[in-house]
Amino acid sequence: MSTTSIPRSHPRYQSLLLREKLAEGYRKGLVHETGLIAHGRGEAFDYLIGEETNYIAEEAAKTAASLLLLAKHPVLSINGNVAALVPEDCIKLSTSIPAIIEVNLFHRTIERIKRIIQHLEEFGAEEILGLNTTERIPGLEHDRGWCEKEGIYKADVILVPLEDGDRCEALKAMGKKVITIDLNPLSRTSQKADITIVDNVTRALKNIRRWVIELKKADRETLKEIVDSWDNKTMLHRTLSLICERLNKLGGAEER
Repeated sequence: MSTTSIPRSHPRYQSLLLREKLAEGYRKGLVHETGLIAHGRGEAFDYLIGEETNYIAEEAAKTAASLLLLAKHPVLSINGNVAALVPEDCIKLSTSIPAIIEVNLFHRTIERIKRIIQHLEEFGAEEILGLNTTERIPGLEHDRGWCEKEGIYKADVILVPLEDGDRCEALKAMGKKVITIDLNPLSRTSQKADITIVDNVTRALKNIRRWVIELKKADRETLKEIVDSWDNKTMLHRTLSLICERLNKLGGAEER
């Protein structure tokens, strides 16, 4: 099945579309095979939140936009799944802030980084970092520890779409602010990040950009007030409560 052969009338149209985009990304060498597993896990959590942006995720996107606008050196860290699913949204967001895009991979090969950069360039990206990695993130022995001096290493605020727990902790230890998009509110990434957006990356990036555009004329004090009012632990707890409430309602409907 290709993206063009999926009928829009199909009740699972959006899910099937994303699956096919990832499969195509795998065939092109952008996505690692384990990325397909990760997407399936995320899709399960998307079911739990109702496959829509709730008010907590909306507030998280607003807070993330505020922090990115306050940043001196914001960076978007992109992996294969994100590049395959939302290349245009990544580029539009980076341009709107503006922010640097750097490719950082768990299963890192130079060939795959080159393919991802080329893929992003096909969607209009002009300068993507990730090949000239001369620096290392302290305490992270994995290949993801390699980063560019003018990118992740220098960043004060980093947006890390999708799960990446140990790197999130290492970046925090460097004194950086970390924003993550993670459908799993229980993951280490979600728990350790400064701002966690529990939402599908296909919705979250658009929401962040919308808030960036809306808040761009706001003064720094207003942006700081938005960021300072965010309590990540509390918001994750509320997200879990929403999931439980939704499951209880569905269970009650089933019993009737």
